[in-house]
Amino acid sequence: MGKKLISMILAAGMAASLLAGCAAAGTPEGSAAPAAESTGAAESEGTALKIAIVSSPSGVDDGSFNENNYDGILAFISENPDSTVTPVREESGDVAAAVKAVEDIVADYDVIVCCGFQFAGIGSIAESNPDVKFILVDAYPTNADGEETEYDNVYAMQFKEQESGFCAGMAAALETKTGKVAVVNGIAYPSNVNYQWGFESGVNYANKNCGSSAEIVEIASYAGTDVTGANVGGNYAGDFSDEATGKIIGEALIAEGVDVIFTAAGATGNGVLTAVKEAKDVYFIGCDVDQYDDGTNGNENVVLTSGLKVMDMNVTKQLNAIKDGAFKGGNVLLGADTDSTGYVSTGGRSQLSQDTISAIDEAFAKIKTGEVVPAANFNGLTPESFTGL
Repeated sequence: MGKKLISMILAAGMAASLLAGCAAAGTPEGSAAPAAESTGAAESEGTALKIAIVSSPSGVDDGSFNENNYDGILAFISENPDSTVTPVREESGDVAAAVKAVEDIVADYDVIVCCGFQFAGIGSIAESNPDVKFILVDAYPTNADGEETEYDNVYAMQFKEQESGFCAGMAAALETKTGKVAVVNGIAYPSNVNYQWGFESGVNYANKNCGSSAEIVEIASYAGTDVTGANVGGNYAGDFSDEATGKIIGEALIAEGVDVIFTAAGATGNGVLTAVKEAKDVYFIGCDVDQYDDGTNGNENVVLTSGLKVMDMNVTKQLNAIKDGAFKGGNVLLGADTDSTGYVSTGGRSQLSQDTISAIDEAFAKIKTGEVVPAANFNGLTPESFTGL
């Protein structure tokens, strides 16, 4: 992503901040994990780490994106019980408020895990606090001028969400009975658009190569606008924690005949899931994590499969690197080649036919080799014209 684009993104975020008014400061969440006291990170002894995780309004129990990052921290603490974690929920989801929430706590922790694109602007904080390590998920840090920059104390990971979305799209296209499928998203941040366009790429790939003829359904009034102001279509709720709107969109899609819905919308997706559960013969595809348990609906389960973004493993890996003194900052892009993307095909955790699994696995092998490259928000490809279609 170029410098001009980053400046446009931050300008858009600041505009949103002004429209939103005075945002609430980050607030600690309740947690079963040991909570760190706000008494200064420098007092940590030995290899014990005082960790904070700062997330969007949906918090670390959203059953999806934030929770998966939190699980990575909990996995580390289970092996290093002297370490502690404090979840901090930034209440507005606003870009400027997100950065302020990190600034407010930076003196108190050894490590701060920042969950989401809205935290990109932490670069100046990291530069001013070189002894604090940052793990930034779904964004690369920007400096005071809005330019992407690498810092020695920031490990910033982005993911090829389009790869997992591609698997979800193929699954939907090959399993639909009505011939109509859809994806519901939260906000058109790059990672969310990646999921959408990957899903649409997967549907189109299955239609061309696997004998399906699925139609992608979009409701024009919910079309998304990405960080450059471009219309990306899709079905966007405009929020990651609005279950009511999620349910409304889900019900509207079901009324259009959609019987498989992939949802990349954080807690908003819970509303879509409710709509699916209240319908008949409709399936839900989870996102970021295995959401099969969430799909229990009486004696049935409505989750067909889940697209995976393996954040927990990568968060744990970086915390271990910090503990071992082997941490290296940098901006990395993770995908199929590091087992950081994919989908759920395990028996008892998905309801895909063996034929569908075989078709997806064959295509995913081509993604790993680069023979197939699904469309993403900024890779120059579109769901209608991508490498390998």
